[in-house]
Amino acid sequence: MKQIITGLVLFISLFSFSQDEDKAQALAAKKANDFVFEGNKLAEKEDFSTAEMDYRKAISKQSSSVAAAYNLANTYIKSGNFEEALFRLEQAAKAATSKDEKHKAFHNIGNVLMQNKKCKEAVEAYKNALRNDPSDDETRYNLGVAKVCAEQQQDNQNQDQDKNDENKDNKENQDNKDNKDKEGDNKDENKDQGDQDKEEGDDKKDDEGKPKEDEKDDKKDEGKSDKNKDEKEKSQPQPKPGQLSPQQIKNLLEAMNNQEQEVQDKINAEKQKGVKIKTEKDW
Repeated sequence: MKQIITGLVLFISLFSFSQDEDKAQALAAKKANDFVFEGNKLAEKEDFSTAEMDYRKAISKQSSSVAAAYNLANTYIKSGNFEEALFRLEQAAKAATSKDEKHKAFHNIGNVLMQNKKCKEAVEAYKNALRNDPSDDETRYNLGVAKVCAEQQQDNQNQDQDKNDENKDNKENQDNKDNKDKEGDNKDENKDQGDQDKEEGDDKKDDEGKPKEDEKDDKKDEGKSDKNKDEKEKSQPQPKPGQLSPQQIKNLLEAMNNQEQEVQDKINAEKQKGVKIKTEKDW
């Protein structure tokens, strides 16, 4: 019996809590709707900054409010803030529970992507919008425009890639050509140097490729003279350290004789000055 009473009390508590939670959610939804309503009136007056504040208040009260997110995105679109608009539209599409809400969210996502020149992504957004409402001709028309834009962008991208590849190939070809020209110049220089060395070698040879006779004879005579000189120096007796060689003694004696002769010549000259010379008388 006690367990039954405990169970009843617990059930009643949970039921009461659930009712309180539902009431809180309903109250939050009501407040959110009120802020959305106020925001819509301000947006109609083109007071987008104040409308934005009301839509934000609505989201703070009920984060799953599709109307608040969707209408807030529209204010961003009208003010040119496409990046923030895209974020809020994606938020609305995620929170949407009906096909109509999803269709509107994806349709406007496609419009924002087209404004940002993201045509390929816009194609996917319009397709998602048509999946939720295939009868919308405006979405279908926008999808056709987005496909054409995406194809043009792809063609331009391919052309740019081809141009980049062509420029790269041209650069590589030019580099290879420059390298070949440089190698050719080096070969010509080496060839010229080889020809010059060959000409210098030919100057030293006669017509038969042998060394020229005059240079050959000169070298032969020089070698012979050097040999005779060496043999002569070897044949002469070498003086001992501290002694004069025979040649040195001979030179010394010749110098002494020359000096003595000079002295004798000087004495004779003096004697001749003192002698009277007889002269013939003039008639």
